[in-house]
Amino acid sequence: MKVINFDNTPSIMSQLMMEMRSVELQKDPLRFRTNLRRAGQIMAYEISKTLNYKEVDVQTPLDIARCHVIDEPVVLATIFRAGVPFHEGFLSYFDYAENAFVSAYRKYKEKENFDVLIEYLASPRLDGKTLILCDPMLATGASMELSYRALLTKGKPAKIHVASVIASQQAIDYVADHFPADITTVWVGAIDEHINEHSYIVPGLGDAGDLAYGTKE
Repeated sequence: MKVINFDNTPSIMSQLMMEMRSVELQKDPLRFRTNLRRAGQIMAYEISKTLNYKEVDVQTPLDIARCHVIDEPVVLATIFRAGVPFHEGFLSYFDYAENAFVSAYRKYKEKENFDVLIEYLASPRLDGKTLILCDPMLATGASMELSYRALLTKGKPAKIHVASVIASQQAIDYVADHFPADITTVWVGAIDEHINEHSYIVPGLGDAGDLAYGTKE
């Protein structure tokens, strides 16, 4: 499995990461959602470089131009609810892609003990397609894996790109153990060292869903 860590090469993504982590700037949910979208756009552009292309001739007002267009079917999948603005960033670049949506959430049995449950799935067929599975926070990897397993009921993709804003090292290792290594690439804005007793990434940025849409009961 290949891992692309944007933090290894400082860029405009680094500025976005700083803003999303800052407790002061997090007070503006519009800014936080916008930065999630921007992060998705940056990752979409980088992922686009790995895709297959074909040449096509296009009539301009003056002559024929030879152009390159994507030559593989792409499906953008995300996990509700924090994944929605991140997904929108990808969709603004892969605007002809098909889309899939999964609900994965923590069902707490005790304060620090929970199961991850899937209750909703909407997806096209995935056989032979390139699946981009995006969710801002990759903490334990369990939600990502269960979402992937749910999506497999719609077919087997030819390539898998897992995209997250922040991941823990534990989650990177978990994905490596549970996703097919030969077709999976992980794209992440930063990899943090550990998760706490509540399975939140440290230092992380907190609860991305709450920061984007408000706290939940």
